[in-house]
Amino acid sequence: MKKWYVLRDLTRSNAKLPAYKRLGAMASPELVVYTPMKERVTMVEGKARKEEVPCIHDLLFVYAEREELDPVVAAIGTLQYRFVRGGGAGRAMTVREEEMNRFMSAIGRAAAYRLYAPDEVPASLFGKRIRMVGGVLDGLEGRLMSRRGSKVKRLIVELEGLVAAGIEVEGQYIQEIRP
Repeated sequence: MKKWYVLRDLTRSNAKLPAYKRLGAMASPELVVYTPMKERVTMVEGKARKEEVPCIHDLLFVYAEREELDPVVAAIGTLQYRFVRGGGAGRAMTVREEEMNRFMSAIGRAAAYRLYAPDEVPASLFGKRIRMVGGVLDGLEGRLMSRRGSKVKRLIVELEGLVAAGIEVEGQYIQEIRP
C-alpha cells in the first residue's frame, strides 16, 4: 500500500546534488517526491540569479510502497527514514494521504507562505478554526494564527509534528467553523 513517507537528507545545505534532486531524477510514476520550496537569490559570477531551494533542507516526502522505497534509501547513503519516537523499533514516519494533499494544495495555491517548525508556533497563537470561502484558497481549512499588533492574517495548515505552513489570507474570505 502506498504511503507518504517522511525522509531526512543528511547532505549539507550547499550540496550540489541533494537527495530531493537525486530522487527526482530517479522518480518514476510509482515514486512521487515532494519537498516544500522557496525562491532564493544567489550571486553567480557577479550576477544575481533566482533559484528554487527547499524551505527545510533535510525534510522531504516520498509517496511509494515501502518495498520499492527501501532499495532507493539504501542506495543513497545520505538519505534516511524519519522514525516515530516511542513507536517501536523501525516504524517509519508517515503522513496520511488526505493530510498531505491538503498541505501540498495549500502551499501550491498560496501567493505567500512561511514554514514553521512544530515548536516554533506556540499553541497560544493558534486561534479559531476557519475555512476559506472564495479566492484562490477556497475550501481550505485550518487555524487562524493571531499575533498581537500584526495586520497580516495567516491560515495555519499543519502536518502534525513535522511542519506548519502559515499562508497569508485576506479577511474577506475567512469563515469561522463553529463546533
